[in-house]
Amino acid sequence: MEKRIYYHDTDAGGVVYYGRYLNYLEEARTEFLEQRGLSVEEFQKKGNLYAVRQCTIIYRSPARYGEILSCTAELKKMTAAQLIFAQKIIEKSTDRLIVEAEVNLVCLTLDFKPSALPEDMRAKLSAAIS
Repeated sequence: MEKRIYYHDTDAGGVVYYGRYLNYLEEARTEFLEQRGLSVEEFQKKGNLYAVRQCTIIYRSPARYGEILSCTAELKKMTAAQLIFAQKIIEKSTDRLIVEAEVNLVCLTLDFKPSALPEDMRAKLSAAIS
């Protein structure tokens, strides 16, 4: 997924505010799922939610206004109730590494209790594990 950096993404120093990267990571995970025919909205209609259980993020280099970032999501592991993603954000024109992250999502019921990943999701994602 590509993301252009706008003024509202930056802080007073003209660099991307550190919290914004979490938004970019989430957008990349959503694109990853949708490219595999999985809709977060559809799973919610079927009674499942997905929440970030853990996020480890390493900031390598600042991104600045006007740059275009490439945000990736790679499924690293799938457990009974979790999806574990390895993610990167890279400045497109220079391949400069901006952020590395590992994000663990947990499957929940609508009343926020842990739940097994739906079988149709498991089936569609099993080939995507790197």
